[in-house]
Amino acid sequence: MSHADFIAGLPKAEIHVHHVGSASPRIVSELAARHPGTVPSDLAALREFYTFRDFAHFIEVYLAVVDLIKTPDDVQLLTYEVARDMAAQNIRYAELTLTPHTSVLAGVPIEAFVEAVEDARTAAERDLGIRLRWIYDVPGEFGVPAAEATATYALDHAPDSLIGFGLGGPEIGVERPQFKEVFDRVRAAGLHSVPHAGETTGPQTVWDALEQLGAERIGHGTSSVQDERLVAHLVEHQIPLEVCPTSNIATRAVDVLENHPIKQMYDAGVHVTVNSDDPPMFGTTLNREYEIAADLLGLDEAGVTDIAKNAVTASFLPAPEKAALAAEMDAYLADWSTRG
Repeated sequence: MSHADFIAGLPKAEIHVHHVGSASPRIVSELAARHPGTVPSDLAALREFYTFRDFAHFIEVYLAVVDLIKTPDDVQLLTYEVARDMAAQNIRYAELTLTPHTSVLAGVPIEAFVEAVEDARTAAERDLGIRLRWIYDVPGEFGVPAAEATATYALDHAPDSLIGFGLGGPEIGVERPQFKEVFDRVRAAGLHSVPHAGETTGPQTVWDALEQLGAERIGHGTSSVQDERLVAHLVEHQIPLEVCPTSNIATRAVDVLENHPIKQMYDAGVHVTVNSDDPPMFGTTLNREYEIAADLLGLDEAGVTDIAKNAVTASFLPAPEKAALAAEMDAYLADWSTRG
């Protein structure tokens, strides 16, 4: 049976989603009209543009969209419109991963970048009823200098709404331990460590993220199931995995959905959360990811609510706000059950 209607109305939290990666064709069309040339602004042509042939093509399209974000106004537009797309799915709270280094390289000073995302955040909270918090991530392929620059943005220019520090980009050839000192520095300043690991590489990358970078959550962690000792460690310490099923298929981290390790993780007692990563780029939404998870895990409405509450537990919201959002989810489930 389809849970689509139930999931659509369920209040949710999203904890693994990228800022530029959330630019839907609607948003890209607006940016492309501002900066004609590289990307079609016609919506039909854009949908064609968003059909990925392979991971390399995805990166090419992603970077083409990055290139459309040239000014603080573009950053503000993107951020507010991404919040609008999230609010339409009943996402009440999101920890959105920003890559300020890319914007600074594109000529947007960090002060202007922060002002733009904060302006969008406060407007979205006021207009759309969604709370946003930021994770700054290091584009790993740029190495330690990019990590040091991102740490400087995080420590010297951070708004109060910055809560975490991540590490994205390709994993192959980008060893986690090289970033240890930078992560030590930002963690000492009170930021949470949330690197990507074990998406396209083996379980050792997850161990490195935990042991070298002090990871409190793991972005993806798909390959963790290859190491029984690692699974036991994740279960014992209840370290959340930010699982993004459609993303893993799109990037070929997993071959087909039926083989997605989410079921193995969930059955083992790992703290699994469901997330969308780069939703429009992968032709998905957070609601769709929950439908996929419900299907793969055989969940009823109560089970879907429980796994949605995992994202709240794994978030860095203050405890009273976690409790309030979880209570809202329970109330929705109870109301749905009486209507059912």
